[in-house]
Amino acid sequence: MGTRREPTARQMRLAVELRRLRDAAGLSAREAAGLLGVNSVQISQIESGITGVSEQRLRRLAAHYACTDEALVDALAAMATDRTRGWWEEYRGLLPTSFLDLSELEHHAAYRWDVDFLHVPGLLQTEDYSRALFSRRVPELPEDERELRVRHRMQRRVILEKPHPVTYEALVHEAALRIRVGGKVTSRAQLARVLELSEAEHVAVRVIPFDLDDFADITAAMVYAGCAVPRLDTVVRDGPHGTLFIDSEAQLGVYRTLFRRVEAMSLDPDRSQEFIHRLAKEL
Repeated sequence: MGTRREPTARQMRLAVELRRLRDAAGLSAREAAGLLGVNSVQISQIESGITGVSEQRLRRLAAHYACTDEALVDALAAMATDRTRGWWEEYRGLLPTSFLDLSELEHHAAYRWDVDFLHVPGLLQTEDYSRALFSRRVPELPEDERELRVRHRMQRRVILEKPHPVTYEALVHEAALRIRVGGKVTSRAQLARVLELSEAEHVAVRVIPFDLDDFADITAAMVYAGCAVPRLDTVVRDGPHGTLFIDSEAQLGVYRTLFRRVEAMSLDPDRSQEFIHRLAKEL
């Protein structure tokens, strides 16, 4: 297989998981190479995402690493053989790579969770609301790039609209719903959009109201993309220096716990719809 100049986050995840399996087996790259009859450089390239790996070689490595988790091996094999060139590829070279990686991650997700405190989550946003958010970015974006970002965000909604949509749950703080982004008209239309989407069977929106006790320490906004194999879940967070893709088992466990805690404190979907209806009337 040829080398890659810029592996995607999904390709890097496969590489990282293979490295983790080898480390768990207590084998060096040279020893792993000997098992396949290749040199250690090839193993290093596979484990850095620079080179792909065939399904046959992947399964051989997993067997040598004494990995007995068949579901995990099957999932890794699917990642290794995936040749999907999704709609997001049209933005390559035009938008930051993290935008494309998020779209690819969502495309392959078994389910999606969002927790947001200041803005309506991207998958629920209207075009005008999204444009207003990107217009406030510092430093200011050129108009053509801003419109590319808006269009990309709108296309991401395909995971909720396709014939077999992703199961989606959003926990949205009251503050995010009350902040007027783009003015009254845009904000009112945004609340209507959230209510419309929340009617779908595969979408659940829960409001985190202001009047909760003991909530100050739970402020982890996140995008959580779940896989059929929990070990391959991913958390995405926006940090001060860019977008972070989090995949260590320990950290994933922490974010699952945080999500469940916030979910338990939030209003149920029916009460959340009533809450949003009241907010819309106040605008």
